[in-house]
Amino acid sequence: MSSESISPTSTFDSLGLAAPLLHAVNALGYTAPTAVQARTVPAALEGGDWMVSSQTGSGKTAAFLLPLLHRLLHAEVPDASRVARPRAIVLCPTRELAQQVTSDAIDLMRGVGAALRTEAKQHPLRDAARVLRVATIVGGVPFGKQLFDLRGASLVVATPGRLLDLHTRRQIALDGVQVLVVDEADRMLDLGFAEDLEAIHQATAGREQTLMFSATFAPRIMALATRVMREPGRLELATAQDVHADITQTLHWADSPDHKQKLLEHWLRDAQLEQALVFASTQLDTEALADALQQRGHSAVALHGAMPQSVRNRRLQHLRDGRVRVLVATDVAARGLDVPNISHVINFGLPMKAEDYVHRIGRTGRAGRSGTAVTLAEHRERGKVRAIEAFTRQPIEPSVIPGLEPTPPKPRAAKPLPGQRHRQRRGASPGGFGGGRPRDPRPAR
Repeated sequence: MSSESISPTSTFDSLGLAAPLLHAVNALGYTAPTAVQARTVPAALEGGDWMVSSQTGSGKTAAFLLPLLHRLLHAEVPDASRVARPRAIVLCPTRELAQQVTSDAIDLMRGVGAALRTEAKQHPLRDAARVLRVATIVGGVPFGKQLFDLRGASLVVATPGRLLDLHTRRQIALDGVQVLVVDEADRMLDLGFAEDLEAIHQATAGREQTLMFSATFAPRIMALATRVMREPGRLELATAQDVHADITQTLHWADSPDHKQKLLEHWLRDAQLEQALVFASTQLDTEALADALQQRGHSAVALHGAMPQSVRNRRLQHLRDGRVRVLVATDVAARGLDVPNISHVINFGLPMKAEDYVHRIGRTGRAGRSGTAVTLAEHRERGKVRAIEAFTRQPIEPSVIPGLEPTPPKPRAAKPLPGQRHRQRRGASPGGFGGGRPRDPRPAR
């Protein structure tokens, strides 16, 4: 199937969605589809498998939720009295992303319900909307609550490990799944979920459609698609090299960790900063940095994967409520984080992989808002900065803060020409014309 047959559109009305969904979209304040929504929704409704490449913050969650909910509104509702047998599965690499997707799906379904309640006459989708349920299946949450939520759920948003765990325990049947969505497939592979994806693929072998979303169509993603999809069409709406037009990127060189702390303090005192997401390299670094910021009077908390889920949920809610101004997090914990008021992303610790830089800065400048991405790097981290610039094919312009200027790096000594070092060890002159050892100043006997 070719992506060329799908043309972009500028209004939600022309996407082919059910009228109650259009009401829900309008009620949420969305007036025009983003590029990924305009391309993906008609393609998914048309049928077949699709691979979609899109930037973080481009609206991809709605791009798969809208056609998914459209299908579920017209599908048979699962029997709540039997073992859970959902009609659709959305796989997410992290708990936070799964919870965010679930929240978005529930918001849309509330809008659908409200639209149907205003109908003067009986609407054919009224009963379906009333009983359409969404459940979240992630690790770190007691089984009892998740099993209760699963009963009669048409859509399940899950992390692969917990989904397979419940499937193995025969608490959820996957043979009735019609649509499988794999969100952030690149991150799935980074976190080692390749075998779990294969197992879920086998358990849902009778499905009608697979949608896979990834930041890039890297070779490993294409290899995964070959194994779990049937002749997928491709919609490439963004690549890692695309310019983040709404994000101002800057780089500050630091002489030492202490210098880096001072640069961070300068940015956190910026009057333009609403909320900041500060990335650290390790779980220990997030705790130490958050504690240091708290001691300096900042409203800051840490977020990392080793925390209990209840603590992570509470801190994220405090961030969304505005009670926390600075969130210090690792890459895994911040994956899929969607907080509209994050105005600044600060790379205090550089990412291990260059592609993670793109995901990091995508936490700001979302949905048409502007954002600022700041990278703080010591001179010894030049290699990582160059890798990021090579991956994005964009230079990150360095800038200097008055009073916090870095010490210019010492120039490296020029390397000897090929063969020169060998000749010098043998006593040759730099030009290569001398011979043997230096003469003994004593006269010959």
